[in-house]
Amino acid sequence: MYKDPDIGKPGEQLRKERYERIHTAWTVGVPDRVPVNCPMGYFPARYTGIPFAAAYNDFDAWYTACEKTLQDFCPDSFGATNYQCGEAQSMLELKTMKLPGFGVNPYHGHQSIEIDGLKADEFDLYMKDPTDYMLRIQLPRISDKLKGLGKFPPLYQLFSGPGAAQGLAMALSDPEVEGAIDLLRESGRRMREVQDKQEKFQKLMESYGYYATRMVGALPPFDIVSHSLRGMHGTMLDMFRQPDKLIELCEFILSEKLQKTPLIPDENGDIRVFMTNTRGIEEFLSKDQFEKFYWPTCKKLINTLCKRGAMPNFFIEGHFDSRIEYLLELPKGKFTAGFEASDIIRAKEILKDHCCISGNVPVSLLQVGTEDEVIAYCKKLIDTVGKNGGFILSPSTSVEEVNPRNLKAMIEFTKEYGVYR
Repeated sequence: MYKDPDIGKPGEQLRKERYERIHTAWTVGVPDRVPVNCPMGYFPARYTGIPFAAAYNDFDAWYTACEKTLQDFCPDSFGATNYQCGEAQSMLELKTMKLPGFGVNPYHGHQSIEIDGLKADEFDLYMKDPTDYMLRIQLPRISDKLKGLGKFPPLYQLFSGPGAAQGLAMALSDPEVEGAIDLLRESGRRMREVQDKQEKFQKLMESYGYYATRMVGALPPFDIVSHSLRGMHGTMLDMFRQPDKLIELCEFILSEKLQKTPLIPDENGDIRVFMTNTRGIEEFLSKDQFEKFYWPTCKKLINTLCKRGAMPNFFIEGHFDSRIEYLLELPKGKFTAGFEASDIIRAKEILKDHCCISGNVPVSLLQVGTEDEVIAYCKKLIDTVGKNGGFILSPSTSVEEVNPRNLKAMIEFTKEYGVYR
């Protein structure tokens, strides 16, 4: 009968042990055992039989569900969705996001939606003043409720000259502008109303031995363009119709990102930066396109962040098998590479001790496989990828739809078998 060694330990002791274990793996060392990471997402809701929407509209139910999950599953990192005010977000009627119970089925996860927020002929306009562009052009496109912001005069024009105060007063008094600002203020008030609940949730996590990792986001420039500005459809057209302009835009975003990304140490002194490689994978770009449009600015971003003392967590979605060697161009021991669907065993053969590797128990296996199949897969990962340290075992993606018994088997087996002797 398996007995979890973490059960019964004080939260503070667990926080120290888990940090040391994970940090050692991050820096390509050999910890006491293979760390097991689990991005729970909405899994606590699925596990306890409540709607996913509880994470946005029923704090007590969400809190209880997370506490039950914390009691029954003890991975080295937990990663459940923090409580947010769904009503505050839904009242903005954003075209780019739909939440459980607020636009999508309350028993399903949120949806991110791409729109053509930046037009093909607006690159120079955006690069001239991105803040002005986002306020007056992008936000009105993201939500019809914010169209009034489009009536603002250009910011550089508004704040130049002795009449700045009067000009601002006139701009703010326009009924459509006033309506958009009132909506934003009301949404912000409601978001603030749940801050005490978010703090209570964080204290719950700490009481179960999970430390707060302050992790900023810094997506590769091409991903920012294809996710948030042009959408993938527009970006694909740009690669053929105005490739030089697309590269110029990516370089501009790189410069902005490096100037403005806050590199603030967390409670352990680490500067963690979360990054995903979504559009640089084989499913989206050929190797030539990857080398031309994606990798140059992505590489510069990671290299510069590492030089500044940060450690990027680079999560690679989809298949990256033909491009793993590119990671050898990044600073040794200064970043981590998480793989969703790539051959992680081959990745270990190529990267060896160059960086910490994390992954990649398929969520399909966790959902429909047997416990024995899950254990066999985890054993293979521990024996091969986990050899000589520098490995964190985790599901390939979020586990909100998986079989709880399989998830428990993954965590417990890794803790018991993945000990370095």
